[in-house]
Amino acid sequence: MKKLICAKDIEIAKEQGKKVFYIDSNTIVTPLAEDAAKINEIEISTRSDNSEVQNISKDDIDMDLVYKIFKTMMDKGLLTEMLDLLSNKPYDAETDFGGLKLIRGNTVKYKNLETENPNAKVFYQELISNKDSSVNTGFLNIDNSKFDWEVTCEEVYYVIDGNVVIHINENIFTAYSGDVLYIPTGSKITLASSDKAKLFYTTYLDK
Repeated sequence: MKKLICAKDIEIAKEQGKKVFYIDSNTIVTPLAEDAAKINEIEISTRSDNSEVQNISKDDIDMDLVYKIFKTMMDKGLLTEMLDLLSNKPYDAETDFGGLKLIRGNTVKYKNLETENPNAKVFYQELISNKDSSVNTGFLNIDNSKFDWEVTCEEVYYVIDGNVVIHINENIFTAYSGDVLYIPTGSKITLASSDKAKLFYTTYLDK
């Protein structure tokens, strides 16, 4: 699940006197937030440092070693699987020119979700983004982990497998397979699972 930047976040940045608002590749900036940034003359910038990669030349690569690795992978039938993992496609999907999108759930590839708990095993994959719709949807997997989460936009979760414990305002709730969880904007929660929980989420964006 990606972090969402709303217009309110830009307003806070303005109050703090910031001229540059830094985000990473796991961040979604809503259209209202982009408009607010332009009005307040705040630059939205993505941090990146590819200098080390760019400095690697062909002469630094041992081509014999690369060949041996690929040959071994081919012999063991792992090359196709590796190429699929390296593919930019997060899942297989079929679409219609009118906007319909059919996503094959068993082809979804998950990415690590960065949380404040470095030991947490939390993975996600966005399925529908704010580029396609006013909602953002995807899958979230929590593998025997616990982490804090601040909700910047309305979120709804459907528990597919396992169970999830939610800590909010000194209250504790447990959502089981088949349950639906709604979390309002501005909530500060802790999500935890003692097993492997799989959830489907929908986030409403203030378009």
